[in-house]
Amino acid sequence: MASAYFLLPFTLHHLGNDQYGTWLLLTCFTGYLGLLVLGVPMASVRYITRDASLRDYPAMNKTIATCAGMYLLIGLASLIIGLGLMVVFERAYAIPPGIQNAVRISYLIVVSTTSVSFFAQLPHGIMASYHDFVGRNMVQTGSILVRIVFTVTMLRIYPSLMVLAFVQLIPVVIESAIMWAIVSHRYPEVRLDLSLFDWKMMRTIFSFSIFVLILNIGIQLSFQTDSLVIGKWLDVGQIPFYAVANTIMVYAMQFVIGIAAVVMPMATRMHAQGQHTELRKLFFKWSKIALSLTLFGSLFLIVFGPELIRSWIGSSFEKPAGIVLQVLMFSGLVFLPVRGVALPILMGIGKPGKATVAFLASGVLNLILSVILVRPLGLLGVAIGTAIPNVLFGIVLLVICARELDFSILEYISRVVRLPLIGALPLAAALLWCDCSLHLRGFPGLALAGLISSVVFALVWGCFVYRNDDDINIPEALSRLRSQVLAWQH
Repeated sequence: MASAYFLLPFTLHHLGNDQYGTWLLLTCFTGYLGLLVLGVPMASVRYITRDASLRDYPAMNKTIATCAGMYLLIGLASLIIGLGLMVVFERAYAIPPGIQNAVRISYLIVVSTTSVSFFAQLPHGIMASYHDFVGRNMVQTGSILVRIVFTVTMLRIYPSLMVLAFVQLIPVVIESAIMWAIVSHRYPEVRLDLSLFDWKMMRTIFSFSIFVLILNIGIQLSFQTDSLVIGKWLDVGQIPFYAVANTIMVYAMQFVIGIAAVVMPMATRMHAQGQHTELRKLFFKWSKIALSLTLFGSLFLIVFGPELIRSWIGSSFEKPAGIVLQVLMFSGLVFLPVRGVALPILMGIGKPGKATVAFLASGVLNLILSVILVRPLGLLGVAIGTAIPNVLFGIVLLVICARELDFSILEYISRVVRLPLIGALPLAAALLWCDCSLHLRGFPGLALAGLISSVVFALVWGCFVYRNDDDINIPEALSRLRSQVLAWQH
């Protein structure tokens, strides 16, 4: 989130609205190639976690080899398909004059990066299966820093789409090499031997990953297609206004969905060992955490989002991007907590069918509503077309999870929603007081508002929401985290 906060305005100001809008259009279009991954990353985590939990290392290495072979085949297919779609891209969208050649070269680099990134996901899955989140996150953080350094350095020398495209490739290669080195050092039982590739295992992975493919299509339609709609029915110069708000929403979503990286392998282990009571407790615990984080972030952005955008990007973005952000964050209050916890648990216990179909339906509805509303309402119409399906999907997903884990919606409201929602009242009052009475503006004002709201949040959640909570023990969690960090360092 911090890197996006710095790089987005930097890149926008160096490339300009037309070039940056074209870049967003290009990345959204080629982003559909990522669907070829077929859900193998999530499937690999599920099956490698299962084998590692049972200490069945021959089966685990067979799974790793099968996933590696699938990644290589998918990477080759994406390269071939991406090259073929280049003609479609050039004919479907009006590229601003003077940058057509740069766009072609950038397109080729982005497609190549996508092809390489498939195989680079395998060590991520292995480390997640071993619950090595601290090590994995440290490497990913370093990769982000590398991307920042290369982007700033190269765009200052030569501000071009080609440079921006090339900068995306370098961290992928470096990160993958480092993570493979860590896997080889920390887990000697792991072997990458393509001769262990097993067609029967591939069919097993595919039977699970087909649902993840449907899920990824829904995600792509929900959060990556809006730029295509705007580029088609408005113009590429309008894309950055929407993208600024959508970027904040997507990073907020990723912050909450980061919980899924922990929850899914834990759910798989509990389900495999028949720990159904612990699985329900896992759901309620992380749902409450996800809702708490969502309330804190969403309320701040609803009140101070337009001012944040004005201070961050510029005054011309405040109104058009600000209203889009507020609409998206209102929908996030319902969508984010359920999406962040319920979906990975359903994937972890092998019950993804209904949820993924619901997400696909949500994505299709998003596309339809956005196309209908973009002409009469402009960017606001696209935001509304995204928000309505998000809320509906959150409700449907909660109902599906309640049936699978055998709890009622009233129990969910009582254990998860009730206290955080009451605690949100003083938090919202503090934010409105900062805005209406103190008139806090600019980065100093935003920092002060953030500090005040953080203090209120900490006091209310520590003294009221999480007080004597059966599911959440904050001192114990902090002590466990400290132990994990120290263990990884040693």
